[in-house]
Amino acid sequence: IINNYLGGTQGGAVDKASPSGMHFRDSKRKVDYVLAYHYRKRLARHPAGAGSPEPMHESASLALVSNGGTEKGCAELQRQDGGQYAPQERPRPLGVEVIELGPLDTLEEEKRLQREEYERNLVEVGLEIEKDPENKSQGLSFVRIHAPWQVLSREAELLKIKMPTKKMYEITEEGGILKTLNEIWCKLTKPLQPQVPQQENTNMKSLSYPFSREKIYLYNIKDKDTFFDNATRSRIVREILKRVSTKARNSTGIGTLIANHVYDAAYPLHDGEYEGQNDDMNERKLLYREWARYGVFYKFQPIDLIRKYFGEKIGLYFAWLGLYTEFLIPSSVVGIIVFLYGCITIEGDIPSKEMCDQHNAFTMCPLCDKFCDYWNLSSACATARASHLFDNPATVFFSIFMALWATMFLEQWKRLQMRLSYFWDLTGLEEEEVSFLSEHPRPEYETKLLQKKLKNKSITTENSNEDEKEKLTWSDRMPGYAANFGLILFMIMLTFSAVFGVIVYRITTAAALSFSTNETTRSNVRVTVTATAVIINLVVILILDEIYGAVAKWLTEIEVPKTEKTFEERLILKAFLLKFVNSYAPIFYVAFFKGRFVGRPGHYVYVFEGYRMEECAPGGCLMELCIQLSIIMLGKQLIQNNLFEIGIPKLKKLFRKLKDERTEPKEMDTNQSKDPQQWDLDYILEPFTGLTPEYMEMIIQFGFVTLFVASFPLAPLFALLNNIIEVRLDAKKFVTELRRPDTVRAKDIGIWYNILSGIGKLSVIINAFVIAVTSDFIPRLMYQYAYSQNGTMHGFINHTLSYFNVSHLKAGTQPENSPFAQDVLFCRFKDYREPPWSQNQYEFSKQYWAVLSARLAFVILFQNLVMFLSVLVDWIIPDIPKDISEQIKKEKSVLLDFFLKEEHEKLKLIESFIARDKQKHKSGTKGERIRAASFCQFNRCQKGSFASFSSQHTEV
Repeated sequence: IINNYLGGTQGGAVDKASPSGMHFRDSKRKVDYVLAYHYRKRLARHPAGAGSPEPMHESASLALVSNGGTEKGCAELQRQDGGQYAPQERPRPLGVEVIELGPLDTLEEEKRLQREEYERNLVEVGLEIEKDPENKSQGLSFVRIHAPWQVLSREAELLKIKMPTKKMYEITEEGGILKTLNEIWCKLTKPLQPQVPQQENTNMKSLSYPFSREKIYLYNIKDKDTFFDNATRSRIVREILKRVSTKARNSTGIGTLIANHVYDAAYPLHDGEYEGQNDDMNERKLLYREWARYGVFYKFQPIDLIRKYFGEKIGLYFAWLGLYTEFLIPSSVVGIIVFLYGCITIEGDIPSKEMCDQHNAFTMCPLCDKFCDYWNLSSACATARASHLFDNPATVFFSIFMALWATMFLEQWKRLQMRLSYFWDLTGLEEEEVSFLSEHPRPEYETKLLQKKLKNKSITTENSNEDEKEKLTWSDRMPGYAANFGLILFMIMLTFSAVFGVIVYRITTAAALSFSTNETTRSNVRVTVTATAVIINLVVILILDEIYGAVAKWLTEIEVPKTEKTFEERLILKAFLLKFVNSYAPIFYVAFFKGRFVGRPGHYVYVFEGYRMEECAPGGCLMELCIQLSIIMLGKQLIQNNLFEIGIPKLKKLFRKLKDERTEPKEMDTNQSKDPQQWDLDYILEPFTGLTPEYMEMIIQFGFVTLFVASFPLAPLFALLNNIIEVRLDAKKFVTELRRPDTVRAKDIGIWYNILSGIGKLSVIINAFVIAVTSDFIPRLMYQYAYSQNGTMHGFINHTLSYFNVSHLKAGTQPENSPFAQDVLFCRFKDYREPPWSQNQYEFSKQYWAVLSARLAFVILFQNLVMFLSVLVDWIIPDIPKDISEQIKKEKSVLLDFFLKEEHEKLKLIESFIARDKQKHKSGTKGERIRAASFCQFNRCQKGSFASFSSQHTEV
């Protein structure tokens, strides 16, 4: 360890800062990790005439007496009659001064002692640290940590980190037409490739093997300082920081200390600044130039460099996001073609022509009681024509295509994931390594366990050996589980209540606008109500999304999961469930419930008193579903995914900066260099909180693209446009606005793949019901092939409208002041019911049951057909690419041959040493005498320089 101060006094190197901001002040040892903390000193009181007060911890000897307790052996407390504790007067040695500390001072002193103990323990495990002098009354200070080679090699062996060996082997490429196509593709996409350093020979791969100090001769170690890259070094130090414990509060690892506010933050350093005039190129600057700018949106992502800088887990996220964005291109093209097909065929659509025909007009029943008049169906011409854009035969094809698209995407991701695992040396990522990395208990779990131990100790002191194996049981977590169940149920009911509130708003607003004397207002009631209700839905969704994110985190915390991995998985499931219900509940209502429970003229279903349940537009609910889906999807992407992501981090950064300026006094710090160091710049940045928000917004978007795509074929196009920005936005956030995350090894994207797969399967069922129930596809098909006299769609509108005798309207519900009430005997309404002259008047007709049977048959047929095709695609496309599986087998055989060869050479070397030793055995005694004599002579003459001489010959 090298500390540049001793007991608070500055060493000679303090004034000189590291020129790069990445090294200790000797400019040789690299800063691998930084701990930051705020300190606050209490100045000791001195007798009159004494010099300036010294900081408390610099006094020669102190006995600390606090309001709440003391350090052991510092003072004895005696209980007085009032129940208070007071220090017992006792003789103390000369030079010892008693200082009374307030509660805040006591807390600060306890933190300082914990920091000192933790840093001592870090030194004991071999780390080297450097600290800033605390020369203010309060302020921010940093502890810089460097891991020397001995520590790095020891921990790399413990963590089984794969490192490149001296052996290189050739990667065999696929031949034939695939190779030719790949070469053509590479030439075409060359301008789109990022300008980052590539391996000189891409056909050669270095053989990797878990690091072992015994087999150190296998590895290509040119320079010990650069053998482990910055990301690996910081990962090793982080594992040590998690493992080292302190006696105070029985805390294990840096996580507990940060949770207890002993330290404010712990983070690895970025590789310098990302922009600037200097020519020193680092990986962060390279990532910014070639990846994290909107100006390079057209380029591919440098996935290997991302993985090297941020680690495998973040590398896999951006690889997944890149593949998803690429897959949106073909689906966007097909969606545009389907939309254009609707535009082209709109003029030839017979049902919309019949609806717009004013000569053969249909008189429709009133839309509300009393204040609404009879109306002509031709007035809904525009809605009918717009519905055809999305409700046409091409929509069915597009739904099947998107279901297969989702399957293809997931299969391709599995293949890409396997390819990345091979090139990133994750194929042999042992389960023990994963368990070792994830077995560190969370600070909250440790605290809960400690409370349980203390509680048990207070009850009984027997079976003390069982305390070590003690853990939180199901009964300990029962209150947390009960709170989870109750609150999640409450939140889901809250979402449904919000949807119901918007429904009530639509009904009441529609009724209120119908009373208006303004003709324009009355004619645009449906448009006004739909538009405002969707905007209200969007605002409610955005607000509840933020609330649900916080609630899901709190619910997971009260469950007290043991490890970070378990915590993350449970948090993801809760947040996804709540946000899924919140985002899609209004859309599910419009798709499957709106207009289904209206009743019929003369027997309507009422909400409260006098308010009828809302009906679908004359062209059907599909158009309204399209509007709802598009506004919610675009609104969430624009406001939540982009504005919130850009704005909120900037506001947090500004708030933290203002807070630091307000809390720190304006004191001159002569030891601070004028230019801020890298650890100062990184501390200002936002801490990395995980990938859950990034994945969540993309998974919800994936749901919008697949679940209701039958109603909105342009959804993939809008998702593609959003993702082109999203990739660069996330990249910029990681490179410029966040502290460098700890590198985490991961073989896959974890639970997110299961969620994606579930959404893909659910989308098949939902799209089947949207086509069968919400759209007019099945009624049109039934009419054309079962009821039409000439096999065309002529007469379809008349077929779907039932008759109602206006004299059967209930008293008080007839239109008031209707100009042509006397001329109307029958009005029409959309349903399959018997006419008033039938024996079973207004009952469901045979056509209704026939159409319902056809709808259900279509759902079963569509679902089974698409599921069969999906399974077929899954079976045809192998999960592991053939060339990768062959390379993995080849790598194993090459590794075995390499080991055998190295061991054979090692054996030959040992044999040569033995043979040489035998030859010199005869002259061994004579040589020993000569060496002993020369040593004695040297020892007498060069006593002073022997240590320095021997230190130069330590490496054999």
